[in-house]
Amino acid sequence: MKRPLEGVRIIEVGHMLMGPYCGLLLADLGAEVIKIEPPGGDIARAISPHWVGPHNTYFASLNRNKRSAVLDLATREGQQALGALAREAHALVTNLRPSAIRKLGLTYESLARHNAKLVCVALTGYGLDGPHAGNPAYDYVIQALTGVMALTGEPDGPPAKTGYSAVDNAAGIMGAVGLLAKLVEGRGGQVDIAMFDVMLSQFNYLAAAWLNAGEPAARQPLSAHPYIVPAQIFRTADGWLTLFITHDDFWRSFATEAGRPEWIADPRFSTMAARRENRAAVLSAVSAVLLGDSTGRWVARLAPLGVVVSAVETLEQALASAQARARGMVVEIATPHGPIRAVGNPIKCSGAPERYEAPPEPGGGGRLAGTPA
Repeated sequence: MKRPLEGVRIIEVGHMLMGPYCGLLLADLGAEVIKIEPPGGDIARAISPHWVGPHNTYFASLNRNKRSAVLDLATREGQQALGALAREAHALVTNLRPSAIRKLGLTYESLARHNAKLVCVALTGYGLDGPHAGNPAYDYVIQALTGVMALTGEPDGPPAKTGYSAVDNAAGIMGAVGLLAKLVEGRGGQVDIAMFDVMLSQFNYLAAAWLNAGEPAARQPLSAHPYIVPAQIFRTADGWLTLFITHDDFWRSFATEAGRPEWIADPRFSTMAARRENRAAVLSAVSAVLLGDSTGRWVARLAPLGVVVSAVETLEQALASAQARARGMVVEIATPHGPIRAVGNPIKCSGAPERYEAPPEPGGGGRLAGTPA
């Protein structure tokens, strides 16, 4: 059995997270991803304090299933090798700064002479062109500039970033989507993905509320949804519970199980619109009830009724969960130095085997077809 992208060759000139994550998703799906590294290697090879033999776990989490070629693209020889690779490739992904992308000839405009069907994906902070194109951009900065930090945390607390690299990961996914769209189209060209644009696009309905109705986006206490009530985290007798009641049938089930059947007929609580209009009263009543039992007990009582409810768990608990095991989301990659454990690919395709190989050593891709001997 073959994986969906077997036979597709992709050049990756990426470092750290965004570009390598884009390449990782494609490599897991069977693409041959050739990671071009400078003579010193991707700086991510030493960013984490954790190692399995020579493999840094940060680098390993983003670069399995790839091959590595060490090329100095600032030299004539490096450019010749890049051109040779481009002639045999379907796409190129890079997340360098726009000035470096152009200087090193990593645009479609530069590489089309080698291969007119080549798809070139540029993952940058603000796009290849524009007033901020030359500015350095990191996940933190884009979260600050697009409203992510302003909307994260409690209303009376300081701005906060998300608990993981949301921008880098989201932009990497968008890069893979753009690349595959151009491959399906069957024409070469430039795909221009800006981290700034990606995060604005993810505000969809919040942005629409401001653009069409002048409603500003605002933080809600306890991670509450702006329109759906109750939909947030609540304290219980021993911890925290996420409760998300989207329509009135679930509300009736919840009210009955909570021992408050009067909430079903209460005009303040009986409909989704009423609960939104009477947010403070609803949340006060629900909060008081949920304090009367443990998180585990509430989940056991409400989940069988179809009510969307869960404990607030840690990453460590999620990785050890039955759900993660059932979905094959924790994998072991064999290496001569012992196994590397990692999160698996979330894209499950019928009839396609999953295959996970160790990340390459610098220049460990062997002889690459299409390059000078």
